[in-house]
Amino acid sequence: QVHLVESGGGLVEAGGSLRLSCAEAGGRFRTYAMGWFRQAPGKEREFVAAATWTGHSQYYGDAVRGRFNITADDANRTIYLQMNDLNPEDTDVYYCNADALRSPTGTWSQGTKVTVYE
Repeated sequence: QVHLVESGGGLVEAGGSLRLSCAEAGGRFRTYAMGWFRQAPGKEREFVAAATWTGHSQYYGDAVRGRFNITADDANRTIYLQMNDLNPEDTDVYYCNADALRSPTGTWSQGTKVTVYE
């Protein structure tokens, strides 16, 4: 049973940083890219970032471009999201997806909560 293991959320002051990770477990997803979406109650799901397993391509949502950086560790089938200059608008539950560039269609992680306070 292949699934995703996600960690790294927490409570942080505005202007601070957090680092999320998401790793394949129990097997390997046969997908092109993995990444994150985020969602808060009453809001639509929003694309955050994705990284391809080959070619080192990176994709970012408009709200986080220039502040967040996503990397992919192909050997360990793990991706990392370095979130810098966080603001209260970044407060959401962040969900990793195994096929993030396909709208998404892949398996979801359990989600990790990010809370940014003034």
